Amino acid sequence: MHILITNDDGITAPGLLALAQSLKTLGTISVLAPDHNWSASGHVKTLNRPLRVNEEILADGTPALSSDGAPSDCVALAMLGILDEKIDLVVSGINAGSNLGSDMTYSGTVTAAMEGAIFGIPSIAVSLDVHSGQRDVDYSAAAEVARQVAVLVLANGLPNQTLLNVNVPALSIDKIKGFDVTHLGLRIYQDELVCREDPKGRPNYWIGGLPPTGLVEDETDFGALDNDYVSITPIQMDMTNYTMIASLKSWQWHK
Repeated sequence: MHILITNDDGITAPGLLALAQSLKTLGTISVLAPDHNWSASGHVKTLNRPLRVNEEILADGTPALSSDGAPSDCVALAMLGILDEKIDLVVSGINAGSNLGSDMTYSGTVTAAMEGAIFGIPSIAVSLDVHSGQRDVDYSAAAEVARQVAVLVLANGLPNQTLLNVNVPALSIDKIKGFDVTHLGLRIYQDELVCREDPKGRPNYWIGGLPPTGLVEDETDFGALDNDYVSITPIQMDMTNYTMIASLKSWQWHK
């Protein structure tokens, strides 16, 4: 099997290294990741400038490639010919921080996996539920979870245009209670606009505020993590609200 590994925390991120080391046991790996952090970059396609790809060596000696493009660009580059060998699986991560609920629309980790799904390749996004800026993070449990999920995806496949969004509690592997198949929960953002002035008196703006929370409910990704389970959420690229189609057709549309 040939597995493409990428992330949004950048080529030097420890989560990427842990993921690569874990997935080496399953087959051939290729690493193509951004050359810097792209957290909260969303689903990007770079069309207005050329992209560069450079050879890298990970901390354990694993050869890799980096790009100045976004995580989704990295996947597209691999699919479009940077890598010669056919790709069987895309795995993005391990992200330092969970990606729950509507986080997935912002997350470079998840949207890299979305790019793989768009190309028709089974894809997995893996995130670890640690706090932003936390140091000395242990990725070993998340790396083992990623390996187990990858084994099952390679054995069973995924529907076309579908990816798995995997969120792992920040616990040792022996304290994780198991796997819970979930749906997206409700993320509650607490953003605030912070306005400041530069030395010339011109206003500038930051999106600040308290960290987001979430509604903890059974069968959701928030509920799984809160109960020390790995959350496995299937995400499909067809985001049509089918239940609303009949209602929309009854509206008084005019030419």
